[in-house]
Amino acid sequence: MTIKLDSLKANKGARKKKLRKGRGIAAGQGASCGFGMRGQKSRSGRPTRPGFEGGQMPLYRRVPKLKHFPLVNPKFYTIINVSDFNELKDDTVVNLDSLVKAGLVTSPKYPLKVLGNGKLKVKLSVQAAAFTASAKKKIEEAGGTFEVF
Repeated sequence: MTIKLDSLKANKGARKKKLRKGRGIAAGQGASCGFGMRGQKSRSGRPTRPGFEGGQMPLYRRVPKLKHFPLVNPKFYTIINVSDFNELKDDTVVNLDSLVKAGLVTSPKYPLKVLGNGKLKVKLSVQAAAFTASAKKKIEEAGGTFEVF
């Protein structure tokens, strides 16, 4: 077998010389250095970051704004309306335990939230984890008090 220039190869695992870009037409990677002519992909500091869509709102930021994506840490409440309190006596302290005893709440699994649906005719002292603005207003109008704990 004769050795010719076209049959020469570097040994396996040998270190190759680094390709020197931008060093003239004879080097094979002159002027634009293989990046083509003009455009975002030819500029210094390229490439763009992963997920970049040219300034358009990218998919990973658009998706959670759409419907049917569950909340990561949803808050659950045992809810009751203000109108349900009319069955109770005046000046009673109302909390989750007393509502269970009165039979107004059947499953006290979560903290209590009072909603403002209906009218309140009884003066009460209500203790709950959360109140709607209308529920607070109706409890105060009836002469009662509310306490968030």
